[in-house]
Amino acid sequence: MKIGIISDTHGYLHPEVENFFKGCDEIWHAGDIGSSDILDELRYIAPVRAVYGNCDDWDIRREVPESLVFPCEGHKVAIMHIVGNGNYYSTPALDLIAAEKPTIFVAGHSHILKVFNDQKHQLLYINPGSASRFGHHIRLTFLRLEINGKELSHLEVYDEAK
Repeated sequence: MKIGIISDTHGYLHPEVENFFKGCDEIWHAGDIGSSDILDELRYIAPVRAVYGNCDDWDIRREVPESLVFPCEGHKVAIMHIVGNGNYYSTPALDLIAAEKPTIFVAGHSHILKVFNDQKHQLLYINPGSASRFGHHIRLTFLRLEINGKELSHLEVYDEAK
């Protein structure tokens, strides 16, 4: 499966998202979506799994959950907006890790791209950074990867100065 991963759009969808995510089987959005229109635009590209973030209004919160856990190929995936940076996890994220034991954990909130193998919790931590023009970050980022069984490959990052 080819997966597009995005977060912190804050109501803005970069014009390159459609081209970068073309051919993806799914898109995962890790919160602070900003508008239902963003979800509709992403659904035009591929099916979307999304969670709400701290900046999302009640319309978004009625449409998507606070966290998701689901199987994907040979992995268990968790998506939550406020997770921590991978070295430190929020209490709700630690509770989810303990209960569900995900092998991939997708986070948002920090606006900082970070992907690393968390040996302690035996998971791949992914934060795609922020795909928005709004916020404190200086890089606009989103990513895609391929999952084939347990194997993860072809991690690619869209990265440009904000």
